[in-house]
Amino acid sequence: MPVLCLIANPFDSELDPDLAAAVLKQTGGELNWLNHAIACEIIEPKSTDALALAREIIGARRVDAALVPSEGRRKQILVADMDSTMIEQECIDELAAALGIKDQVAEITDRAMRGELDFGQALDTRVALLKGLERKVIEEVRREQITLMPGGRALVQTMKAYGAYTSLVSGGFTFFADYFAKRIGFDEAVANVLEFDGERLTGTVQKPIVDKNTKRDRLMALAAERQIPLSQTMAVGDGANDLDMIRIAGFGVAMHAKPAVGAEASIRIDHGDLTALLYLQGFSDEEIVR
Repeated sequence: MPVLCLIANPFDSELDPDLAAAVLKQTGGELNWLNHAIACEIIEPKSTDALALAREIIGARRVDAALVPSEGRRKQILVADMDSTMIEQECIDELAAALGIKDQVAEITDRAMRGELDFGQALDTRVALLKGLERKVIEEVRREQITLMPGGRALVQTMKAYGAYTSLVSGGFTFFADYFAKRIGFDEAVANVLEFDGERLTGTVQKPIVDKNTKRDRLMALAAERQIPLSQTMAVGDGANDLDMIRIAGFGVAMHAKPAVGAEASIRIDHGDLTALLYLQGFSDEEIVR
């Protein structure tokens, strides 16, 4: 049985009862509010083209629409990207800013995330530009420049409260991933390891690197270890190196993603925060752990 979800950003909602009613009129089904004026679901829409109809009615309003199956809706494994997904920045770009070369590095990052460059080569190129950066400066960047993406802690804590295992798998660095995984509440973190000579970066990263294959393989390994079908997993990310895990997950979510990623993902969230991933699973506001 399909469920049509309509989800807005909690801080700037354009979802109101009139919009929900307009969609319901065209799709049929049963309307249920998960969080008034932020998220609702239309259970078993009668239209065979409910998602397209909803998006047409929504138009330019900042409301996401997704069609999901009701069976197995609450996922038992979450694998999430870090940079620009669970945190608001790209860590390597912020490190580059400390050296005055942010624009140069950010351009490479953007092209890699769009899938225009080989991720491994792009990573090596960018890390080489950071050679000599002091550990204390990296700690300062982590402390002062990196902010959590809204809704991330609620997402992880709620899924864990309902029995899910949560994994942060990043093409970024353990220096950040380990720290923010603990702050958010992830069960584990997997990321690349920057190499130091004393207190300064050598400009190299330990091999093998964490890339798109690592992300996909970690999702598959976690499912196998827990004897959970991939249909009971969720993967979320924003860049080309997230696509492989997004494609195979039960719920593969492109979160504020590059256009090429959003086009291939089965679920696209362009406006909502990370609590949108809970509403996709049918959690009501009362069930969310804040």
